[in-house]
Amino acid sequence: MPTERFKVRVTKDHLVFCCGHFISYHGHKCETLHGHNYRCAVEVEGPLQGDYYVFDFIALKARTKEITDELDHHMLVATRNPVIAVDDTPKCVRVNYRDREWVFPRGDCILLPIENTTAELIARYIAGRLWESLKANENFTPEVLRVEVEEGPGQSATVEWRA
Repeated sequence: MPTERFKVRVTKDHLVFCCGHFISYHGHKCETLHGHNYRCAVEVEGPLQGDYYVFDFIALKARTKEITDELDHHMLVATRNPVIAVDDTPKCVRVNYRDREWVFPRGDCILLPIENTTAELIARYIAGRLWESLKANENFTPEVLRVEVEEGPGQSATVEWRA
């Protein structure tokens, strides 16, 4: 008898978030400010539960949407980048890279505890938030959680977490 594995996947037009960002790369270069219409897809794997679901699609979409809605229409700022300085004040966020400086209204920024605002690390951030939300709100820990963040058509990054 073969072994069965089940997976559910959600990606919807409303699991999107439009954000500004920039990344540093090669340790000495920094992109100019720009933005993406990101799209998020989530997969969970595990055995069928007593109700014959791996996990409820509606709850998975709702938990993911809560996270993408928080990010939507904000400037994403990485707070753990070794070459970018971030000064968070009640009124503004001041970001410095060498001789470049940006000042954003505080309410327009999401400070992410990541090293860079790459699609890979944004996916990891969303995965961590979703993992905790599923445990706390749904009493569910998937065997496998995958989060994909697409920056544009044909360009995405995926992170996979295993229990």
